[in-house]
Amino acid sequence: MALGRLLRQTTVPDTAAGLGAEAAVYSMLLAGSEFRRWLAARGGPKPVVPPDRPLVRVDRDGELLSVVLDHPERRNALSFRLREELLEAVRLAELDPGIDRVLLRGNGPVFCSGGDLDKFGTAVDVVAAYLVRLERAPWRIIDRLRDRVSAHVQGGCIGAGIEMAAFAGRLVATPATFFRLPEIEMGLVPGAGGTVSIPRRVGRWRAAWMMLTGDRIDTATALRWKLIDAVEDVTTS
Repeated sequence: MALGRLLRQTTVPDTAAGLGAEAAVYSMLLAGSEFRRWLAARGGPKPVVPPDRPLVRVDRDGELLSVVLDHPERRNALSFRLREELLEAVRLAELDPGIDRVLLRGNGPVFCSGGDLDKFGTAVDVVAAYLVRLERAPWRIIDRLRDRVSAHVQGGCIGAGIEMAAFAGRLVATPATFFRLPEIEMGLVPGAGGTVSIPRRVGRWRAAWMMLTGDRIDTATALRWKLIDAVEDVTTS
């Protein structure tokens, strides 16, 4: 019910309003019984020791800024730290007028497996969670820079992975890539901008189908639905 009402509000030209509505519903559902059941069945949050290196690699070559999600040990899952590093990377592109192109990629066999599940359930204040999700969102900047941003994805492009990549002006996938929005299983809605970015590409009804079923779609379907713009082999390192 919450997702259905949300999709009626987010398929609008005003990105900020759409993301605000999504953040509010997502944060509300963090306090819901469905999410609590999922979290209890999973055993609650688990400690994760991140590597002693940046989780987002940034390289500048003239007018091109290459931004690489670089935590392949965790399938580039969107943890708090990776999100913050990605935010700083895309802010650089927004603030530097000499950067004309941004290329977003993921290191390893998987572009991004979605939110880091071992971090789920650590938010104790849903209001604070709402504000963080709204103010610390890299996808807001990706949307503002969309005409300059290309995303090249491979392997699994799940949850937050496809949600933020779909904001890019050009989205390219390898032939074996698959896409999935699994948040329904957790009692949640997409929370990385997906209720805004996915309907813009595939329409509200196909977006609702992806979000309500949690089923994966392959590259051929994604191309036919215009979720992606092209199918090509891409570099993954």
